[in-house]
Amino acid sequence: MPETLTLAVDIGGTGLKLALLNEKGEMVGDRVRTPTPPKPVSPKLMIEKLTECAAKFPRFDRVSVGFPGAVRRGQILTAPNLGTEVWHGFDLQAALAELWKKPVRVMNDADVQGFGAIKGDGVEMVLTLGTGAGTSLFFNGQIAPHLELAHHPIKGKMDYDQFVGRAALESKGKKGWNKRVQRVLNVLRTVVNFDHLYIGGGNAKAIKFKLPPDVTIVPNSDGLTGGIALWRAEQAKPSGNGASAPTAQRANAAPSKARKAAAPSKLRTVAVAASRRSGRAGRAATR
Repeated sequence: MPETLTLAVDIGGTGLKLALLNEKGEMVGDRVRTPTPPKPVSPKLMIEKLTECAAKFPRFDRVSVGFPGAVRRGQILTAPNLGTEVWHGFDLQAALAELWKKPVRVMNDADVQGFGAIKGDGVEMVLTLGTGAGTSLFFNGQIAPHLELAHHPIKGKMDYDQFVGRAALESKGKKGWNKRVQRVLNVLRTVVNFDHLYIGGGNAKAIKFKLPPDVTIVPNSDGLTGGIALWRAEQAKPSGNGASAPTAQRANAAPSKARKAAAPSKLRTVAVAASRRSGRAGRAATR
């Protein structure tokens, strides 16, 4: 029986990264990376880009996606670095599952990176520093409900995204930005009382000050390898941060022999259908 392969997808504000994972969560072969289109990025365009990248992998059996925003049961709530106005309510999980004919699970990207970084001991926190800032929180290996701390004020009217995101690094320079990161770490230590903090993301390499023993920089590849955790316990109850069990079961019902990604001509139909489903759900909730 062939090994189950997971296509891990890390959607970032500046780059889209994909890799195959074996059943142990180890990368198989080379990663694929392509630039993220300029903001605002519509769901249709994003799915088109992801489909082009996914076509470079001859076989995969299921998909894990890390998305830069709040996700609830596969549906996007916020997408600050892609365009919340075009993403809010879009069911990315259902759209990809329908298009690729594979089971798909979507979760916040910092949550996925956390699964790749943590040791499963005590209160562990992840801070990602990239286009914006992301956080995830775990207790004894169990993920907590996702909090968008990046959009909580850190200084005046500035939130974490504005304070330590890529724009701040470019405008303040490395010295000024490093001082800001130190302030963020002090605030998180006071608020969370973590046992260990892991720092990831593309800008983690710009940190120049000495970190305390309970703070560690982790590789950006954790944002891909952490995707295996979304499939490790099929019977585990969902946290609400990503896929719900019913959605995953529906995706699992897709034909296992479908090996090729759907043609781009189907993208519009799939995206519109997902948007309509999301719209009906939203109207029902307001009645």
